[in-house]
Amino acid sequence: MESTLTRSQLVRWRTAIFAIFLASGLSIATWAARVPAIKDAVGVDRTQLGLMLFIGGVASIIGLSVSSVVLARWGARRGMLVMMIVFAVGVAVIGIGSDALHSAPVVVIGLILWGFGNGCLDVMMNVEGAAIEKHVGKTILPLFHAFFSFGTVIGAGLGVLAIAWGANVLTHLAIVAALIVVVAIVSIANVPSREATMDPETPAEKAGWRDRLHLALSAWKEPRTYALGVVMLGMAFAEGGANDWLALGVVEGHGADEALGAAALAVFSVCMTVVRVFGGPLVDRFGRVATLRVLAVAATAGLLLFILAPTTPLVFVGAALWGAGVSLGFPLGMSAAADDPEKAAARVSAAATIGYVAFLAGPPALGFISEQIGLLNTLYIIVALIVASGLASSAAKPLPGSKVGAGHH
Repeated sequence: MESTLTRSQLVRWRTAIFAIFLASGLSIATWAARVPAIKDAVGVDRTQLGLMLFIGGVASIIGLSVSSVVLARWGARRGMLVMMIVFAVGVAVIGIGSDALHSAPVVVIGLILWGFGNGCLDVMMNVEGAAIEKHVGKTILPLFHAFFSFGTVIGAGLGVLAIAWGANVLTHLAIVAALIVVVAIVSIANVPSREATMDPETPAEKAGWRDRLHLALSAWKEPRTYALGVVMLGMAFAEGGANDWLALGVVEGHGADEALGAAALAVFSVCMTVVRVFGGPLVDRFGRVATLRVLAVAATAGLLLFILAPTTPLVFVGAALWGAGVSLGFPLGMSAAADDPEKAAARVSAAATIGYVAFLAGPPALGFISEQIGLLNTLYIIVALIVASGLASSAAKPLPGSKVGAGHH
């Protein structure tokens, strides 16, 4: 079917994947916006809350890792539908555990469902996004990731409104969970079945799913997978580190007030999102490798400026360069991993697992180290990882036969 898509089918497919990326971001920001209320409702301290969130993060990594198994067994269309319903149920269970049962273990069950479903979906929606790139012959995966960012912004905004209106956590999360299920059903109906994502379900193919699973796990034997993992690891570490520590670095490292810390994080996020929105044409003009190298230089310069800046305005310039520089590492790494449609799911799953481990495990590690050497000094670790990412960026060169990301279009 994939070779005979009409323009209308392609537009519907692209719109569906945009909606799925947005729903994924929405789910994260929805419960994250209510963390203080959840903490109070179930009566845990910050250490216990941190452990609960960590368990959700581990579930996400497990979901990423087993996405190849899900694809081999069910295909992308059914897999994405099931996983969206799983993480929507997880969001609702978090609300039930908070307000109806006041139970930390139930909230943890919700976080596990949310984390597993979202992690597994992440690989499949990126494989779909990369497939759309192949059809249109342009780099658009960064734009898909921008829609994920839009989803987090919408989720945070709805959280502010829900709190302002006095909506309890259960009502708020249940409404969003129902909305995600609706988005899932409507979106999947507009995603075409594709052999590359193992959607066809003839009896012969069902019988051979173990062979497809073997193919799905083969990416872990390829050196390019690990090189792309380094590209994504450095940038994911830099993004996750900013989300958790940038504002605190402004306050504790540079002596500014909390409002300026929040503003600097906003500058970082806006610059990252803007480059994701408009970065695709740049990649198509200059190529993946050149773009990644330039952005690695920008991120390195920005982070060094952030650490060493003698004045607050220069701290903000550093935050802006930091955000712009890390913006495309993850989506372009995903795009590169998906160059060969037949092995896209396996390679995206493997490379994404490396990147997400850094995204989730990196910030807590930085927090521990910062207790020993200070927060701004700790950020030099991120500088080193960004440099490593830039040096490994040649791995993102398109494979023979793949035109997306080659540059000079």
